[in-house]
Amino acid sequence: MHKRLFLSSVLAATGAALTQGAHAGADAWPDRPIRLIVPYPPGGTSDNLGRLVADRLGANLHATVIVENKPGGTTQIGTELAARSAPDGYTLLLGAVTAFTVLPHLRRKLPYDPKTSFDAIGAVAEYLSVVAVRKDLGVATLAELVKLARTQPGKLTYGSAGLASFGHIAGEIIQRETGIRLLHVPFKGSADAVAALAGGQVDMVIDGAAVPLIKAGRVVPLATFGNIRHPELPNVPSLPDTGFQIARPTGPSWALLTPRGTPAAINARLSQALHALLQEPETQARLRRISTLPDWRPPGELQQAIQSDYRFYADLLPKIGLQPDS
Repeated sequence: MHKRLFLSSVLAATGAALTQGAHAGADAWPDRPIRLIVPYPPGGTSDNLGRLVADRLGANLHATVIVENKPGGTTQIGTELAARSAPDGYTLLLGAVTAFTVLPHLRRKLPYDPKTSFDAIGAVAEYLSVVAVRKDLGVATLAELVKLARTQPGKLTYGSAGLASFGHIAGEIIQRETGIRLLHVPFKGSADAVAALAGGQVDMVIDGAAVPLIKAGRVVPLATFGNIRHPELPNVPSLPDTGFQIARPTGPSWALLTPRGTPAAINARLSQALHALLQEPETQARLRRISTLPDWRPPGELQQAIQSDYRFYADLLPKIGLQPDS
């Protein structure tokens, strides 16, 4: 009897010590730099977004947040690295939501589980893509582009940042919804695709990276690929403004996540800090300048949005010819 009481006391004391230690660790966090993994190369929209989030998140947490670019595998390499990192609050992922909604349908084996490898912190931003064409194509509206494409099935080209990139899938969605046929030309990134548009090597892109060229008058915008107008291009219509009812995913483009098992108290602080920074007027202005808009959604809503877009792509991808391991 005495032995059982002694053992119970020891176990209770040990449990209390572990609980106190966990709370103490969460209370002390962060006491060293935090790394934010961005699964894209430097210089693009995702990198610019990551550096903005790192800057403002660090300010709100009174910590240093360092961006680590880990590109490759259509975001797979960086996402895997984050999934395999210690769940201690010192590794964050600026996750492309396509890593959880598109890649699972295209890769037979992923080195992370889209449903169980991460804890959701919150949605970050929506990408504002613009449908833009070369100046000498002779079209000024989306309706004119569709009319021209119908007279030349499979002849007009559109460039993208690569196979299964947002621009690629957006082009496939437009073809499916309007009944036209275009020829996809994948590049290594948005910068290359937009440069090809400016140089006349492709007829069209669907990419926010085209905005500077639009402002400079070097390419022609037809519409934003979304339900709202681009704040930097107020005279360019949105898709609904053009009269085309084109089905598209409704979730955010980027989300902040931590490796599964990160202490709940740390995740809660991260979520609060992310929400706060997305409400800052200066942060919102900086987001607009890189063709993004704040798209805050708390963890539960983010998970629902990811599940909804997962189902959207499960239906869409086979219909546009994108199969597993393609």
